[in-house]
Amino acid sequence: MASALPHPIDQVAERVERLLARHADLQRAHAALVQEAAALALERDDLRARLDTARDRVDALIARLPAGSEAHAFDEAESRASA
Repeated sequence: MASALPHPIDQVAERVERLLARHADLQRAHAALVQEAAALALERDDLRARLDTARDRVDALIARLPAGSEAHAFDEAESRASA
């Protein structure tokens, strides 16, 4: 008389197959996340470089201002920010 329950080895084999499929899914997800992290790191580096360039340009503009203008420009910017 054959049992209606699957053989324990069949149950283990099925479980192993499910675990292998899940492992493959996780590997694909990990690879996608690694790729996304690399792209974000490149974007971050580009934004930092652009920020440094902008900061250098602002510093150069400030250096060209006549003496005493820096305090006046700061006061104007501060009053606009609080409005």
